[in-house]
Amino acid sequence: MTQIHELTMIELATAIRARELSPVAVTDHYLRRTDELNDRLGAFYTVTAELAAEQALAAEKTVAAADDPGHLPPLTGVPIPIKDLNMVAGVRQTLGSLAYADNVPDADDYVVAALRKAGAVITGKTATPEFGLPCYTETKIGPPARTPWDLSRSAGGSSGGAAAAVAAGLAPAAQGSDGGGSIRIPSSVCGLFGIKPTRGRVSGGPIVPDLSGLGVNGPLAHTVADAALLLDVMAGNFPGDMYTLPPLPAGESFLSYARRPPGRLRIGRTLQNPVAGADVHPDCQLAYEEASTLLASLGHDVEDITPPLGPDVVPFFEVLWYTHATLAPVAPQSEEVLLPLTRYLRGRGQAVSASELIFAQAYLQAVTRLALTTLNGYDAVLSPTLAMPPVPVGYFDEVEPAENFERQKRFTPFTASTTCPASRPSTSRCTGTPRACRSASCWPAGWGRRGP
Repeated sequence: MTQIHELTMIELATAIRARELSPVAVTDHYLRRTDELNDRLGAFYTVTAELAAEQALAAEKTVAAADDPGHLPPLTGVPIPIKDLNMVAGVRQTLGSLAYADNVPDADDYVVAALRKAGAVITGKTATPEFGLPCYTETKIGPPARTPWDLSRSAGGSSGGAAAAVAAGLAPAAQGSDGGGSIRIPSSVCGLFGIKPTRGRVSGGPIVPDLSGLGVNGPLAHTVADAALLLDVMAGNFPGDMYTLPPLPAGESFLSYARRPPGRLRIGRTLQNPVAGADVHPDCQLAYEEASTLLASLGHDVEDITPPLGPDVVPFFEVLWYTHATLAPVAPQSEEVLLPLTRYLRGRGQAVSASELIFAQAYLQAVTRLALTTLNGYDAVLSPTLAMPPVPVGYFDEVEPAENFERQKRFTPFTASTTCPASRPSTSRCTGTPRACRSASCWPAGWGRRGP
């Protein structure tokens, strides 16, 4: 018999609206699995069992009273956890830091409000590294987030807890966010589909600033269709958003785009990346070649390209990353509880002048505009997601912060290059074995013309 956690998000939502599954039973099932497995996985920092039970019971009553449950909100009764960088009213929000261990916001982020409106049941807050800065999730708030395929290895970051939860069947899908790979990295490591939408597609408000447009909310799921539906729910702009996009044409959705035949696509592929010393591991190269062969066998045109973003962009991206580390206010007496890497990045960021920051933003936007003239000649660009297989827990923290940061760059040299100002949405899926993630990523270069 199929278990509840073996169903896709869409299958769960359909079964609930058809009155074949009870929202209360579904929520109880996921909470029970979380209670049993979370200590080993490090997926959740906070489990909101009481809130989830209340929301599930309300959903059950709504389904029972509906004349036509098929017209209910798309995620009615479906558990969806929230990353602990995002606000949920009345629920602890740690940002992965002891400096915020007792922080309880009194409002929802806009993306959380959208998920509530869609009927989702919030089962908790998923683990994230301190302030969402590194590509792994190991903090003083809870145990390390581990990929369920090999508990000795990191689940990645910064949406590491979200990926661990979905991959281990603690949630059917999850909300995450991505600045330099924070959805795509853990999706690759944990064998999921993750989407970083184009900036302006999902609001980051009401508090998180979007001055550079690096960080964007997005979905992690088992299937492309699940991720597309979750993106449909999240999408939307609000007054004050600096980056905005018009809604999809009437009657169209990301889910409908995911389900339609793509036609014959022109796909550029590359193993090159802008980070010095970031050699691609043979397992990742193999996944890249297998993905290329598969795409060609499906009738698509696959050709090698030279990536338009080179090593010159790395120092300017680092400037943005350093300054982002300074955004979370920390009282002077609390600085000592921050992790060594966080203190290092904040120190680098505090040394950046206003003119350096503005020039870095301007430079990245200028080179990306030129890059898009090349990339827009393709429907998609294929590259490895990561340059290495999943790393052991502790791999980054075993060295000093400066070398830690260099290791992170060499581990994730592809994801940041699709993050520069004006870049297109990117996706990730692990296609390999648990111990050697032979990951490849195919991100749409022409979504502005062909779809989302």
